Amino acid sequence: MNIFTRVNLNNGVKTPVLGLGTYLMKPGKETYDACLWALEVGYRHIDTASFYRNEYDVGRSIKDSGIDRKEVFVTTKIWNDDQGYEKTLRAVEKSLNLLEFDYVDLILIHWPVPKLRKETWKALERVYDEGICSAIGVSNYTIAHLQELFNYANVLPVVNQVEFSPFLYQKELLEFCEENQIKLEAYSPLARGRKFDNPILLEISSKYNKTPAQIMIRWALQIGTIVIPKSSNKDRIIENANVFDFEIESEDMNKLCSLNENFRVAWNPENIE
Repeated sequence: MNIFTRVNLNNGVKTPVLGLGTYLMKPGKETYDACLWALEVGYRHIDTASFYRNEYDVGRSIKDSGIDRKEVFVTTKIWNDDQGYEKTLRAVEKSLNLLEFDYVDLILIHWPVPKLRKETWKALERVYDEGICSAIGVSNYTIAHLQELFNYANVLPVVNQVEFSPFLYQKELLEFCEENQIKLEAYSPLARGRKFDNPILLEISSKYNKTPAQIMIRWALQIGTIVIPKSSNKDRIIENANVFDFEIESEDMNKLCSLNENFRVAWNPENIE
């Protein structure tokens, strides 16, 4: 496994196991520079969303990098206010225009909005059938949301992007997704740095001569998720990619798994009906 390693999604499309998250990156120079730095290091997977207001900068950075568009896997998302059949179709068109792309690799439903998510999914199925995107998926879906989707989906989601870290080890959801050929994608895998002082994490970091961030990313990779840590700092972007020259032993993986305390840094979708 290395920074260029890709995994197969359930429709045959391949996506890099490590990506750059861009949530909370300021539109303009901050996003543009961070994406360029990531691409220079070897990242070939960038995650954005209409809600982030930085799709234009993501697209521009890829164009200016000189890297073939087909080499970079780009994800965007349908925000809550844009859900519903016709609104979703318009939102996809807007995202394509901002990115200045002919297609997007992956489009996700950002949140499982009640009474709208079915029509939103049907619109994404149409977009997928028309070749406007290579794959479709969901974000922040619980097992219950996925089971509901299975009742009406003609195309199964390739990915469920959720908050996931050693301190929010959603094992049951991970196993459910694996059983249904859906890849779990981990956002906020670093818990925004709020647990870097955990004694067990520090002990394991010292053992492998790696930072707490690198241990958390490597743990998520070894658990079997696609990982998209966010940083707009060049040194940290490089640091977050330097996780392929070691392997965490099973004993230490178990210690990290035991850190789960359902600690969230984002909204909790479990109460969304």
